[in-house]
Amino acid sequence: MRRSPWMLVRASAALVGGTLALAGCEAQVHGSPPGQSGPLLTVVAPMGTMAPLPETSPDEPAVGFNGLADRERYATDVAAQAGAKLTVAILDRNTGQSVTNGNGMAFAIASVAKLFIADDLLLQVSRGETTLSPEDSQSLDVMLRASDDSAAEVFWNRSGGSAIIDRVVARYGLGATRPPFNGRWFNTTSTAADLVRYYDMLLAGTGGLPAEQASVILSNLAASTPTAPDGMVPGGVYPQRFGIPEGLFAEPVAVKQGWMCCVGADWMHLSTGVIGPDRRYVMAIGSMRAGNDDIARQTITEAVKTMFPGGRI
Repeated sequence: MRRSPWMLVRASAALVGGTLALAGCEAQVHGSPPGQSGPLLTVVAPMGTMAPLPETSPDEPAVGFNGLADRERYATDVAAQAGAKLTVAILDRNTGQSVTNGNGMAFAIASVAKLFIADDLLLQVSRGETTLSPEDSQSLDVMLRASDDSAAEVFWNRSGGSAIIDRVVARYGLGATRPPFNGRWFNTTSTAADLVRYYDMLLAGTGGLPAEQASVILSNLAASTPTAPDGMVPGGVYPQRFGIPEGLFAEPVAVKQGWMCCVGADWMHLSTGVIGPDRRYVMAIGSMRAGNDDIARQTITEAVKTMFPGGRI
């Protein structure tokens, strides 16, 4: 998490944000049921172990998409009544059907930018332009699973900073994604639609990253940890099961979360990732809401639950 640099904050205010937290070797396989902070089903996997990814299922209509546009509109309206702005994009990769709530706002994506840092680094590895030491590989795992900021800083600076975003944008054709205005990775801006496009092309291999390297990213996201180390919050950790993991608690998920305080009066929360045992669905949902972080997390989670009753697509 990062504070937005354009918002003055009183020193006494307990405004917090987050990156994600390392919690040993727990690998998340499913989202979290309502009212629980832990995963529904977990497996133990050592850092660096990459589980094989299943093939996609046959092309057929997505039953869970029936009425989804109406549920998205309703969730957006409910959030708006509570003072929150939502942006949502969901893709069925088998049929090509996509549903959005019509809000294409661009915003700073905080720790979700670590996807781009990892993608660029792993492409360099695949081309033999750089190598990763065992310590580097562990740092990469922690950056993706637990969103470690220090690892992101190292890899960001090592690979040329904002030039990373330029290269990823060019490879994936991300028309609404921009490098950070101040050179800090967490102020990279994007949209829900661009993030969905990124995941879809990452899975398909059409963004240029070889499948072996894409699996490094996706397997780590499937093992994301329940909390994130964050020195700006009481206790030094931040819950990261909001949005997709808690809202789609009955589905296997591989997620990258982001959050940031002080964007004007708002908290920004962003939940992105791949859903389903066959990697069929990709989703990105962002929320801007004033108030405390707990209320802001609840807002984005309730929106996902409204879109997908029963926790499944």
